[in-house]
Amino acid sequence: MASTRVVLFITGVLSLAVTGQTNSPTTDAAVRAAPAVPASGPASAITAEKERNTDMSAKSHPVRLRRSESFLGIHFDFHAGADCTQVGKNVTPEMVEAIIDEVGPDYLQCDCKGHAGYASYPTKVGTPAPGFVTDPLRIWRDVTARRGVALYLHYSGVYDARAVALHPEWACLDPDGKPDAQYTSVFGGYADGLLIPQIKELIDEYDVDGIWIDGDAWAVKPDYRPDIVERFRAQTGIQMPPRGKDDPGFYEFMEIAREGFRQYLRHYVDELHKHRPSFQIASNWSFSSFMPEAVSAKVDFLSGDYSPEDSFNSARYEGRCMAGQGMPWDLMAWSFGGKMEDASWSTKTVPQLQQEAAAVLALGGGFQAYFQQNRDASVNLWQMKLMGETAKFCRARQKFCHRATAVPQIAIVNSAAAFYRTTPLPFTNGWTAGIRGLLTALLEDQHCVEILPEHRLAGRMAEYPLIVVPEWAYLEPAFVEELLAYARGGGKLLIVGPSAAALFGAAVGVELVGKVEEKRRWLEHDGWMGFLKTLCQEARCLGDTEPFGRLYARNNPDGPGELAGSIATCGKGQIAAVYFCLGSRYYDAPTPTSRKFLTALVRRLFPDPIVEVKGSHYVDVTVNRIDGKLAVNLINTAGGHNVRKTTVFDEIPPVGPLEIAIRLPRRPAKITLQPQGRDLPFGYAAGQARLVLEKLDIHSVLIVE
Repeated sequence: MASTRVVLFITGVLSLAVTGQTNSPTTDAAVRAAPAVPASGPASAITAEKERNTDMSAKSHPVRLRRSESFLGIHFDFHAGADCTQVGKNVTPEMVEAIIDEVGPDYLQCDCKGHAGYASYPTKVGTPAPGFVTDPLRIWRDVTARRGVALYLHYSGVYDARAVALHPEWACLDPDGKPDAQYTSVFGGYADGLLIPQIKELIDEYDVDGIWIDGDAWAVKPDYRPDIVERFRAQTGIQMPPRGKDDPGFYEFMEIAREGFRQYLRHYVDELHKHRPSFQIASNWSFSSFMPEAVSAKVDFLSGDYSPEDSFNSARYEGRCMAGQGMPWDLMAWSFGGKMEDASWSTKTVPQLQQEAAAVLALGGGFQAYFQQNRDASVNLWQMKLMGETAKFCRARQKFCHRATAVPQIAIVNSAAAFYRTTPLPFTNGWTAGIRGLLTALLEDQHCVEILPEHRLAGRMAEYPLIVVPEWAYLEPAFVEELLAYARGGGKLLIVGPSAAALFGAAVGVELVGKVEEKRRWLEHDGWMGFLKTLCQEARCLGDTEPFGRLYARNNPDGPGELAGSIATCGKGQIAAVYFCLGSRYYDAPTPTSRKFLTALVRRLFPDPIVEVKGSHYVDVTVNRIDGKLAVNLINTAGGHNVRKTTVFDEIPPVGPLEIAIRLPRRPAKITLQPQGRDLPFGYAAGQARLVLEKLDIHSVLIVE
């Protein structure tokens, strides 16, 4: 029966799946009876390969870095399917050697099982691809072990079409009780029936260092299994399980799915660590922007592959969400860009990928990039020149960036309690425009910003001169009280959006009038107007509350207008609020007026940041500490990364001159521009070191000693 190839785009890495025979049910017996190496590839080739490598003990090879120590890697995958009949045909030791020679990575990640559920190595546990010429995984392991490069595997977890075709009882059920054709249930037998045994096979047979499990948290769906529905009814008293976001009990039903995934994740992580304690595991996007909660499983590192569209802004946001967890982490760029809907993929350019890498390095994280393998598991070596040049860029900055820690300045609250009440799926990052827009607006006026979940901010709020609450319609009452106590003790709190302002009651110092509704308004600031179409609510200042800015019904500041924001005293501190959804509007339609209004409000609350940069809005500023020194990261954010019709671009115009002021208690011994290794002249007066940087190309670090 002919099969038709279709391209599937998902939140994780790109997959090439096969319709037709790919998902047709077969029996377990048929799978067990299938030869590990079909006639299209000689069994003797794989057997000889395996025997050649059995005497290669770990002691005879260079020591491989653990992921917590690693800085730079490359990811390869191809999601093998029923069309893959010559796996390994063009995979050679020379191919893997060439990759390592060109890039010099700390680790490689290659494919072993993708979303279609077919293994790209001759598994005896799961479903192998139909045909093998050689065992490509044996080659990857042989070369990486000899070269002292760690090897991790790409493995699709919850998302496994073959597993649910063979075992419908493992599938997640839809509201009508129908098994899903692609996604397994975290409450079913998949983990013990396939995932754990197959990864144990990979550990035992190939001595791999770790695994990067794709299609995991982000692939979890609400599950309508009868026992789950009964559990929901017992917990809520609601008899009809919700089908949509607006149905009663939807949040509670999703919470069952979320807790199910946490238990599923902890189970397989613990079982694999029990099998080999040194084995390293990451669940793609777990405990990230998709899942902004405390790390509750013994994963060894956090990781995720950020969007191929508007990639630089995605890296800015996702990196801060991961850095805020306090775990070893890395982010994966896609080496190609394009539109999801039409698969117009092109390989990115060197400056484009270097700029994305800079967004990650400046936050202290590790960096990797994703390159597709061909359907026979081979790699297009011409693309390695892109990664090679990017690797040189990264390595030059490693000692000034890797595992650096942020100096507390501005913290944006990333509330799991609020986030989970907005999402239509258990774990997803698609409904975060408010927080993304605020981050972008603040970064574009050179503020230093972290994104912190409640559990990382609670108990240490006083470290931050300014905390921003972004458009959340719900916060836990105890967390609201801690934020108020922070303000009463001298902290500065900025609340954005009318629904968020309402959570703080009288402390905001205004009376909210009417209801929250979408309006067309023009914001006036400093003699200029900017259009808004966003959620607003009228507010009236009470007592000594200071009004800040006005909204008008026309593109002209005539008449009284409406209150845009306010500043109120709260004990020893201050609470400012904005009565329109500035962040989500800025994410969709940024204007200089909105950005400047926000900066003026921030400067009133926080007038003395540790670093100020003037000269261009196309500069991100991040202030870290590394090896006891202050490290001021400057990223040139110019270029076509945020132009909707541009997917690949090859020029980032330099910016400068930049005037830089650094607040320091005493005159520093020197300020060095890195990785250029050049001492910069500076002046020091009134507690500030001042200097001028004539030109910023992509990324530089000022090291203050």
